[in-house]
Amino acid sequence: MNKNYYAVIMAGGVGSRFWPLSTQGYPKQFHDLLGSGQTLIQKTFSRLNRFIPKENILVLTNERYKELVLEQLVDVKEDQVILEPARRNTAPCVLYASLKILKKNPNALMLVAPSDHWIEDEFTFEKNIKRCFEECAQKEILMTLGVKPTFPNTGYGYIEFKKKSGVEIKKVRQFREKPDYETAKIFLTKGNFLWNAGIFVWGVRSIVNAFQKFQPELYTLFAQGMEVYNSDNESDFIAENYEKAQDISIDYAILEHAKNIHVLLAGFDWNDLGTWGSLYNELEKDGNQNAILNAKTLLTNSNRNIIKTGPGKIVVMEGLNDYIVVDKDNILLVYPKEKEQDIKTVLVSVKQKLGDHLI
Repeated sequence: MNKNYYAVIMAGGVGSRFWPLSTQGYPKQFHDLLGSGQTLIQKTFSRLNRFIPKENILVLTNERYKELVLEQLVDVKEDQVILEPARRNTAPCVLYASLKILKKNPNALMLVAPSDHWIEDEFTFEKNIKRCFEECAQKEILMTLGVKPTFPNTGYGYIEFKKKSGVEIKKVRQFREKPDYETAKIFLTKGNFLWNAGIFVWGVRSIVNAFQKFQPELYTLFAQGMEVYNSDNESDFIAENYEKAQDISIDYAILEHAKNIHVLLAGFDWNDLGTWGSLYNELEKDGNQNAILNAKTLLTNSNRNIIKTGPGKIVVMEGLNDYIVVDKDNILLVYPKEKEQDIKTVLVSVKQKLGDHLI
């Protein structure tokens, strides 16, 4: 394996649209959502370890998930788990991880990837990432992977690329926020829009230079700790300074400003597994297009539902179509799939009305 290859797995999210399965105490990345025998973070680690040395794979997460990470990723040592003492979005944590890698290996090529995506074709994924690594080793550019859209999805961000750019690797014109349905249809008609997979590749020097140029205040805050990174004094420095960082995403901090961003069209099927509906799309279905996890069911006149319970739970349904049915501990969720994006808001309402201690 190439010792200059590094990866940062982003594993600090809560996954609130997967409530009630995903909770603040046990988020979705630590669950086996697909019934594969591996949790999402375990699948992500094994996918990356095909071509990146295990000691070069860092996991970026919240302090409260440290033990979960170490329990599920047995090949990861404690010093590979980068802990955020406060939630400050993706830009501060990416810079923090980048500076740690830079100190260790200035020639590092770095992949940043979420911990909870579904990617079945791992061979093509490896091929695509290595192609990006090769490009970033030769040029000071920032790269991302884009997925060819198959329908006007309003739950994803989009990447607009310049049509008259290279055949394989294209120059990014701009990143676009999640659109409404009519705008998404226009994107597909234009032909130069891709789904934003949230997977980034760059040379570690290139991304640090970008922070220094576009986010000088944030850069200065973290760069003053270069002497203590990867040492016993690092945790004290981070505890004192991390919460001073601006709450800002990598998209707003860097990608909206940089002019050297390129995109490679992903050659593999991809799903960000952001909602129950997206999980439904990847699961096996019965004859009535119901996706069933763990439950024993008696379903009549019920179609296109996703049903998730504890092992052996008996579920009887009549006349229910296109619903999310999730039974976990003391919570039962029955919610229309078409309103799945609202589950995050529903969770807030439940907490306000019933209290955190009940969920």
